[in-house]
Amino acid sequence: MTITGTTQLLGIIGDPVAHSLSPVMHNAALAELGVDYAYVPFPVQAENLAAAVQGLAAVGVQGFSITIPHKQAILPLLATVTPEAQAVGAVNTVWRTEQGWAGTNTDVAGFMVPLQGRDWSAARAVVLGNGGAARAVVAGCGKLGLTKVQVVGRNLGKLAEFEASWADSPLTPPLSVHGWDELPQLLPQADLVINTTPIGMHHTADQTPLDAADLALIPDHGLVYDLIYTPRPTRLLTLATARGLSTQDGLDMLVQQGAIALEQWIHRPVPVDTMRRALVAWLDRTA
Repeated sequence: MTITGTTQLLGIIGDPVAHSLSPVMHNAALAELGVDYAYVPFPVQAENLAAAVQGLAAVGVQGFSITIPHKQAILPLLATVTPEAQAVGAVNTVWRTEQGWAGTNTDVAGFMVPLQGRDWSAARAVVLGNGGAARAVVAGCGKLGLTKVQVVGRNLGKLAEFEASWADSPLTPPLSVHGWDELPQLLPQADLVINTTPIGMHHTADQTPLDAADLALIPDHGLVYDLIYTPRPTRLLTLATARGLSTQDGLDMLVQQGAIALEQWIHRPVPVDTMRRALVAWLDRTA
């Protein structure tokens, strides 16, 4: 990729952001397409968010991704926000408009892509965790038409807030919240179990939110979906495979949400397979 005086900038803001794999997949796609864009990371601390958003506009950045801790905080700084992002309460993709920055949430569609092609209308999901990732998962389950979504967490106060925040949302399937100690009653009815917690990532790679005894409770047809994409596989998915369950890691969600964002920025189809291959190659090199 050659950067010149005409190169248009895209990027990602977060704190930290150095670990982000978004530049890997986006720049691979941009290089294959031969378009004059570059995607770069911008480290932005929470107290500098408003100034950074103004600065990105001032220097002509065409669009950017958003990661922790800014997905919620950026909402009031945008001129328009899609109904889906409003319902989820978080934005992960921003682009330029004549009115100012516009934002949406592509995590919902990214989560859904690996699950499409199967009828979920009579299915129940158990969602582990009630943070920002869980919000995109709940919305995705609603759009897939699941019969019931049961969100499990350890802080009952935060669980109650999570449940209340979905009141009257058009994206919400029948939703209930539960303490972690209720898992033995929930898992035997689960068709889909989704881990949205960070347990099993990086320095906790030897840990798992569900052990073999928990996984034994899931019906044989169940699917275990771990949003974590490194290490591959996570300990949770290794145990689920040993149990004979179908599994899905978070790599496809990462790729698909990124592809949707990139199409929004450059207004043309993007090479999704190239983005995925670039990520897999990077992860294999750094494993």
